[in-house]
Amino acid sequence: MSDENFLIYGAYGYTGELIARLAVGRGHRPILAGRDPLRLARLAAELGCQHVAFPLEDTGMMRQALGHVRCVLHCAGPFRYTAEPMARACIEAGVHYLDITGEIVAIEALAAMDEAAQAAGAMLMPGVGFDVVPSDCLAAHLHRRLPTATHLTLVIRALGGGISRGTATSMVESIGSATVVRRDGRLVTLPAGSLRRQFDLGRGPRECVAVGWGDVATAYRTTGIPNIEVYFALPSAAVRGLKLVRYAAPLLASAPARRALKAAIRRAPAGPTPEQRARGSSLLWGEVVDAEGHRAAARLRTPEGYTLTAETALAIAEQVLAGHATPGFQTPARVFGPDFILQFPGVQRDDISV
Repeated sequence: MSDENFLIYGAYGYTGELIARLAVGRGHRPILAGRDPLRLARLAAELGCQHVAFPLEDTGMMRQALGHVRCVLHCAGPFRYTAEPMARACIEAGVHYLDITGEIVAIEALAAMDEAAQAAGAMLMPGVGFDVVPSDCLAAHLHRRLPTATHLTLVIRALGGGISRGTATSMVESIGSATVVRRDGRLVTLPAGSLRRQFDLGRGPRECVAVGWGDVATAYRTTGIPNIEVYFALPSAAVRGLKLVRYAAPLLASAPARRALKAAIRRAPAGPTPEQRARGSSLLWGEVVDAEGHRAAARLRTPEGYTLTAETALAIAEQVLAGHATPGFQTPARVFGPDFILQFPGVQRDDISV
């Protein structure tokens, strides 16, 4: 194995495979990794890559695998369980760590490893996909326009596309979890679905629901803005469904219910088809406000989320391999700047008069 390579863990998962195929198409030969040796072997043979199978519980095998790489791109969730063991191994090996999580609990756990990562010369950067590159860059851009901002609001709307099995599994793990916002620099939990507002994203007002999205953790460290809320623009039926889930959460979060939901997910398609991804897109809207009532707002349109995840994750891995990494816990826009997102095809940012 060459120490110029990077390792993709969870390479045979839906998003991991998208990234691996894109990387090989651009001349890279990442080392493919994960738990399942048979699935890895099939994908590695098709792509012409080396592969290594190991569970995250096997610290010896993980240490051996990381000894041959400079960077790990971690794509195996739910990250609330998988991020910490992989990040610890990366710190021990002095290897840069990237992942595609949007899970606040995982991001906060990685942020707590900042000092250890700095001492090891390793960068820890979660959220290098759709979670949270476009929204992190949008937050940084708005903060650049209004450096005195004290409040940040982000709204995300997916247009078309779908979700992968991995995303659905992470959602099952989050059933019953409270909504998380940031107030005066601190994380605050609210009942799920309880915080709703109307926003006009350019197609008329629609009801949006606050969610515990990764930016509540990352945007605070990118911008220093102490009050952050993130909303999803959902269809009316989904908003009503969230209200029902709020009351049914104890039942849905039980072990038997989770097993049944995960079994159903395993029978579902791996993720959106290429045609669905090509038709899909995402719209992000953001606003910052300062103590005197000054405002700045902007809108960002991007390709479909999984397509953009493959593009941004690979681009950041390439930057890291080229030597552009800052040891310690980092966020995408803090290292690469608010305009990083604009290099990708299909991305458009517009400032809005308020």
